[in-house]
Amino acid sequence: MRATLMDDRPVELDAGWLRRRFAAAPAPGETLYGDQGAGAGRAAARKPASVLVPIVARPAALTVLLTLRTAHLREHSGQISFPGGRAEPGDASAEATALRETREEIGLEPQRIELLGKLSDYHTRTGFRVTPVVALVSPPFELQLDAHEVEAAFEVPLSFLLDPANHQRHAREFRGRTVHYYAMVWGEHTIWGATAGMLVNLYRHLLRPAAAQ
Repeated sequence: MRATLMDDRPVELDAGWLRRRFAAAPAPGETLYGDQGAGAGRAAARKPASVLVPIVARPAALTVLLTLRTAHLREHSGQISFPGGRAEPGDASAEATALRETREEIGLEPQRIELLGKLSDYHTRTGFRVTPVVALVSPPFELQLDAHEVEAAFEVPLSFLLDPANHQRHAREFRGRTVHYYAMVWGEHTIWGATAGMLVNLYRHLLRPAAAQ
């Protein structure tokens, strides 16, 4: 599968290109700091959390593994998300949090996961400072979903998520003001809010020009 950099150069979306891209320093560019008006201010007051952005190296094409959260959860119930959660005192790093939460939520073992790098922290309106940890996942693997937190898991082609034509911009009233957010529709699934915002940041990180490809 192919994609186009923001300076119109075509690239081949494969595992080798992803590794090189995260090893290279991207040019400065705009980053989404948070959803529904949550900005970079008061970062120290936000609770640290991490998610894994699992890019699966399927033979036909790269895909992104996403989860559907169960409807009874207090926060982000019924939404599409990455596996992850809040940091615990025993976690040595953001990567450790992401790996632990991924194993707990979907049963994906660390030996199937190759860490590539991190995106900019993302601030949620629920008070979290989320570090997205991007990784390559090597099939085959069998998921074991935590039925309390995860209703289903599915994969979306990376090429679809990196196509800006699929980045819908929406607005809604929130606490007396108009706020904007991104959404991406894949079949019956609408990816929006923090997950869509982090995917837009992944797009901006991967496809903006860099010193090396």
